[in-house]
Amino acid sequence: MHVVREAGVTKQKTAAEAVALIPDNAIVAVNSSSGLCCPDAVLQALGERFDAEAAPRNLTTVHPIAAGDFFGTKGVDHIAKPGCLAKIIGGSYPSGPSKADPPLIWQMIGKDEVKAYNFPSGIIFDMLREGAGQRPGVLTKVGMETFVDPDQEGGAMNAAAAAEPIVRRMAFEGEDWLYFPALRPDVAIIRATTGDQRGNLSFESEGAYLGAMEMALAAHNCGGVVIAQVRRVAHNGSIRPHDVHVPGILVDVVVEAPEMLQTTATPYDPAISGELIRPLDSFHMMDFGVQKVIARRVAQELHKGWAVNIGFGVSANVPRVFLEEGRHGDVTWVIEQGAVGGIPLLDFKFGCAANAEAFVASPHQFAYFQAGGFDASLLSFLEIDADGSVNVSRLKATPHRTAGAGGFVDITARAKRIVFSGTFNAGAKMRIDGGQLAIDKEGHTAKIVPKVDHVSFSGRRAVAQGQEATYVTERCVIKLTDQGLTVTEVAPGVDMQRDVLDQAGTPLRVADDLRQMDAALFRPEPFGLAP
Repeated sequence: MHVVREAGVTKQKTAAEAVALIPDNAIVAVNSSSGLCCPDAVLQALGERFDAEAAPRNLTTVHPIAAGDFFGTKGVDHIAKPGCLAKIIGGSYPSGPSKADPPLIWQMIGKDEVKAYNFPSGIIFDMLREGAGQRPGVLTKVGMETFVDPDQEGGAMNAAAAAEPIVRRMAFEGEDWLYFPALRPDVAIIRATTGDQRGNLSFESEGAYLGAMEMALAAHNCGGVVIAQVRRVAHNGSIRPHDVHVPGILVDVVVEAPEMLQTTATPYDPAISGELIRPLDSFHMMDFGVQKVIARRVAQELHKGWAVNIGFGVSANVPRVFLEEGRHGDVTWVIEQGAVGGIPLLDFKFGCAANAEAFVASPHQFAYFQAGGFDASLLSFLEIDADGSVNVSRLKATPHRTAGAGGFVDITARAKRIVFSGTFNAGAKMRIDGGQLAIDKEGHTAKIVPKVDHVSFSGRRAVAQGQEATYVTERCVIKLTDQGLTVTEVAPGVDMQRDVLDQAGTPLRVADDLRQMDAALFRPEPFGLAP
């Protein structure tokens, strides 16, 4: 595909005119993180064109982070139609409640109607970068001994993808590596706040840049089309050059969409884009209960001056524990969408931060993560097995409940310290009573199992690399050692044999110096988080 560009001609078009430029069999890269930065109006127009014309056909779409959500931003579901979408390469996919109907893209994946792959988000950005530079691909250790490794599943999400493998193992200078071939997109669909008629883009009301520049560069350098959705169009030359994050020389079409949401279910919050600094007392603290006890114990693993990555789940509440304990600012939080510092937000706004110190492009943030440049990562788990391996990326019964691996594999590949958190099993009825954990009804599904269904994190590889892995639950703390999973702390009110060892689906060691979890964690007042 080769685009002829005319100098001096306005680049503003309607969404329908923009998507008319997308041919059959195109590789289309989409910059989005659920609702954050999602170019939903352009994706909607693309789906409507297919409905009307049965074109374009047989698209391959590339999503380093998911496009769309369950809450008003359809994203990839606009084009999740047999005949339109032939292949999808995603770091993550739209996820939501198990009782909700699966998104159309998940239905296609389950029926083998599309070849679907789940690769680490950072690696997909790397694949695009290599395509932009006309280099062959990515050699990396990220993903080795996980589901991404071709020795396991090669990132294939269904039989259709498994029949057409992408990643392979290669020997290079005496070592084994994973090789991901470069991605050379024919189209990039990105989003910004303001675009001028020459295509210069600024992001002043966005909560992230994600990979907008990198995608635009990849599509442009491969002779493709770059379509930018914006909230407003400005006069040429009115955007300050320091505010331009994607220059007009890379952009072919500007589509105005004034009603676009800032992020999932959020029309606009100026704190997300750094246009307003929120008072610290405006943040809601966790209600006291089992989840808060877990978040508090996770907070005790951290030290002043650290840079710490956080993921979805219980971990996302740890910054508010620091705030409540008067320790805000002791730790700098870093998230894969690109925010550095501030207070990461929850629920619909997860992936954004209020009061951020900086926004970093996601590909740069992932380079920081992949090399272990940060101090610790706080993540969740669905399953833990006897080797300490973790599954966070697949639930067979309700696959749309989890988004896939996202940046999890990039982040854990070389992280110095990882703290996984969650409840010990699924379905238990518990409460805190008189400073002790009371288990009224035991859970129905073990999370500590002989073997995880999907290896998102390899415990054996972590031990070999000298990584520290800790698993924090409401009833105990477990450390990964070269002898396996070892219980090091137990909650007040918990019987080790009945409530821990008998509820695990695989044997656990008990440390010789077993101690009780800090009793102050189990009382509602601030517990005195040490610096």
